[in-house]
Order: sequence, then structure tokens, then C-alpha cells
Amino acid sequence: MTIQPLAPAVLPAPIGNYTHGTLVTEASRTVFVSGQVPWSREGELPADFESQCRLVWRNVLAVLDEAGMGVPNLAKVTTYLSDRRHREANSRIRQEVLGDHAPALTIIIADIYAEEWLLEIEAVAVG
Repeated sequence: MTIQPLAPAVLPAPIGNYTHGTLVTEASRTVFVSGQVPWSREGELPADFESQCRLVWRNVLAVLDEAGMGVPNLAKVTTYLSDRRHREANSRIRQEVLGDHAPALTIIIADIYAEEWLLEIEAVAVG
């Protein structure tokens, strides 16, 4: 299985760790990760954005791990932010989590289901 980044010459180079698209070949499994929110198993909800973001990524990675996958399997990530002020922290933490891996990426500023949630992340992974 390969996840190949797509970088059409007519588009500007991506800024940050994402690609304009991904071409997946020879994949035998696909995992659709539901929107993960900043709740721990114990029902705890951190107050600050950075803690919520790290918890949400932990939850995304837990779903991937359950399927025997990890960061290298991510083909598409969609992040919903409650406020555009969180863009820089979100980008920094995403870079920490993904390292050199650059999936297709969408970030949406949205009115999230629960007011206390500052973000939600959904993903598609292949293996």
C-alpha cells in the first residue's frame, strides 16, 4: 500500500504539513474515524485549546491503533475549529503529531456541537 502526495504544478506549494491530495494504491483496508472530541475516557474536558487538541489527537490515534494503523496510514484529516484564533496552535500540534507525514487536510471554522469543545477532528486512514 502506498499513499502518494499529489502536488499539481498549477497550484501553489502547500504551506505546512499537508498535501493538496493523496493517491492511495493497493490498500486493502479503510478506516473512517468519526469526529473525535476533547473528552477523556473518564469524562474529563480540558479547558485550554492546546490540551484539548492533544487529547483529540490522542483519541484519533487510539481509533487508528485499534485498527492496527497509525499516523503513516492517514490519507485525509478534517479539523473543525471553534475559533480561527486557534489556527497557529492547531498547526503546531498537528505538526508534532504527524511529523513528516502530510495527508490531505481541511480546516473548517465552525460552530461545534458542544460550546465547550474547541475543536473536533475526523480522519480517513488506509492500510
